[in-house]
Amino acid sequence: MALLGNVLKRGIRLTEVVRRRRINALKMQRKTFSKLVGKARYTAFGESYHFDELLRSVEFGSERDFYERYKKLVPIHDYNRMFANWWHRSLDGEKNVTWPGRVKYFALSSGTSEAASKYIPVTKAMVKAIQKTGVRQILTLSGYHDLPAATFEKGCLMLGGSTNLNSRGRQLVGDLSGITASQIPFWFERFYKPGKDIARERDWALKLDEITEQAIHWDIGFIVGVPAWLQLLMEKIIARYNVKNIHEIWPNLAVFCHGGVSFEPYRKGFEKLLGKPIAYIETYLASEGFLAYQTRPNAEGMQLVLNNGIFFEFIPFNERNFTSDGEMVENPETLMIDDVEEGQEYALLISTCSGAWRYLIGDTIRFTNKRRAEIVITGRTKHFLSLCGEHLSVDNMNKAVELVSDDLGIAVREFTVAGQTFDREFGHHWYIGTDDPVDADDLRQRIDNKLCELNDDYAVERRHALKRLELTVVPARLFYEWMDSKGKMGGQHKFPRVLKKALIDDWQGFLDKARVQP
Repeated sequence: MALLGNVLKRGIRLTEVVRRRRINALKMQRKTFSKLVGKARYTAFGESYHFDELLRSVEFGSERDFYERYKKLVPIHDYNRMFANWWHRSLDGEKNVTWPGRVKYFALSSGTSEAASKYIPVTKAMVKAIQKTGVRQILTLSGYHDLPAATFEKGCLMLGGSTNLNSRGRQLVGDLSGITASQIPFWFERFYKPGKDIARERDWALKLDEITEQAIHWDIGFIVGVPAWLQLLMEKIIARYNVKNIHEIWPNLAVFCHGGVSFEPYRKGFEKLLGKPIAYIETYLASEGFLAYQTRPNAEGMQLVLNNGIFFEFIPFNERNFTSDGEMVENPETLMIDDVEEGQEYALLISTCSGAWRYLIGDTIRFTNKRRAEIVITGRTKHFLSLCGEHLSVDNMNKAVELVSDDLGIAVREFTVAGQTFDREFGHHWYIGTDDPVDADDLRQRIDNKLCELNDDYAVERRHALKRLELTVVPARLFYEWMDSKGKMGGQHKFPRVLKKALIDDWQGFLDKARVQP
């Protein structure tokens, strides 16, 4: 009898009832802001940008006075500006730079669109904040009434980067997933898989092999990670033990906690590996912090974490604030959470307990429910296509691929799109990663039709300036082989949905060597 599971489930439900209340987003963010600037006022950054004045403003000023002063005193920073002026000093071991104390951990964050690694500070305060938000997310499971009590006694497989971090002087660097896994609370160790030894493995292929060999001995109830890598792992396990689906190995698997990319394009292929339905919980955990998570079953969006070490600002993602290449203009319009509108796209600015201040994270979001502060990720500021005004977002692309996959009954493992000029005409070149038989011309036409339905600007430009649309079907393995060639296998790495500039030639050159032709 699942005695511990019943206790945990009842405790989660009782705690969630106490926790659930009407959200006052502005009040929560004002309090968070006060804690952040109060803690950081004696740092080099805080003294340079008059955090004492900001603290007085939030304590004694009008409801919005603190934000007007914040915008006036503190400039917006992208990564390059933040690192060049401040974070490099923390990486060199200096303390009290943008957050009190010396920063021991740095998350290596470099999407496949970036040439060099980014070093994002991960303070003790941030690790605690991430753990606290993780516990809050567990509490939301009270809303999933179909979960049996026994689930809460099962193992949790967290597929992430190596906990064997690299030394850089006095600092340790690695994937955020590796940093957080290396510091899991003692009470969670009995549930945590793959365990400390396998988690230290740096070779991704070897790690997957070791997990596969041990999988038969584990009783897994939860899996956590990026969809593409977990799908690859489950395929390996199913093949290794010659079973029909993963539930023959893990009969109690009930929850998949995913993030990093939209799950919808992966859903059809993923569910082919299951023997029964499971619950899906979406998270927004970036190298800069745990920003949002799904709080209720079937919610359209994730709820922003408004009261745990992150202050949010929102830049309307439009032509007034960003160029056609996704570059932010000088002095863009910025808003607090009470000024946003549902259905509009915004670029995110965050100030955090890791010492990021008015930091452009690079993601774009849309509010689906302002009252609940729920959002969906729509893409990246530089990962969209607007060669001639088509304003095609990653959100549009994901939805089109999902709908066409359902129509054709195929599983699209990966995809990417490049904007190109064909003989003085604008066009898009799609690369679709699937191992299912499909007619490329039919697939191209169906995706084009869906995009015209989803995006009015795209439909207009397809009749005028956007004349060309090409599509290449690519074996799914080549997407992963290309990432492997870049040293970006596993962990939090994702294939870019939009290819620009040098990456287009790099990717096409890789395919040419593999003899993949349009």
